[in-house]
Amino acid sequence: MRTLCVFLFSVVAAFAQSVEGRRLFDLGVGAFEQARYDEAALYFRKAVQTDPRFMDARLYLAGTFMVQYIPGAKSETNTRVATQARDAFMGVLELDPNNIEALSSISDIYFLQEKLDEAEQWYQRLTTAAPKHKEAYYTLGVIAWTRAFRARMEVRARLGLSPDDPGPIPDYVARQELKSKNLPALQRGMESLSIALTLDPEYDDAMAYMNLLLRERADLADDADGYRKDTEAADGWVDKTLQTKKAKAARSAPPQ
Repeated sequence: MRTLCVFLFSVVAAFAQSVEGRRLFDLGVGAFEQARYDEAALYFRKAVQTDPRFMDARLYLAGTFMVQYIPGAKSETNTRVATQARDAFMGVLELDPNNIEALSSISDIYFLQEKLDEAEQWYQRLTTAAPKHKEAYYTLGVIAWTRAFRARMEVRARLGLSPDDPGPIPDYVARQELKSKNLPALQRGMESLSIALTLDPEYDDAMAYMNLLLRERADLADDADGYRKDTEAADGWVDKTLQTKKAKAARSAPPQ
């Protein structure tokens, strides 16, 4: 009998806790919709404390911080908001390790903060959880280009070459060192963009970065012929990008 009483008390307590959690959540949503984010975060945090498995409250708490984050701003306040958003989304993953919104948001935060190593790891995790997430594959391609471009510009500057000087990089030793560093990343980037384009054959942003990755690879060619082949292939992607944009614009234009 005593065991039954304890069980019934636990059920009633859990029900009361979830009701209180819902009340706090609703108050948080109201504050969120009026852009009173500090107040909203307080309500959502209390809702999570009341009911730790309240997934919507956890997502809204993270979103409250995420909506305040300003990409590119280096202020202490902005950095703190990004950390709060990331930590809150990590709380979501504790309950649901494959939550797409949390994985995507954490990936985006690292990318926007230019923490490319962390961003790459999280986007890869996102593609594992969501194999059809074209934006994740696209961003992996962007990360590959960003790394390769920065490294190549440093080498060109060291050799006294301007960004517009034709390639390939003339210094053999410098070119080989850069090739060993950049070529594997460029290959992974192209593979990621290829997947994105398989998922969306009209993904013009992915086409544009395929062009850029090919130009990075062209500067690593061992001879003029290799350079020419990659630049011609890059030009082909430029043409395809423009054609795709034009076709999409024509489809979305109002009828005459």
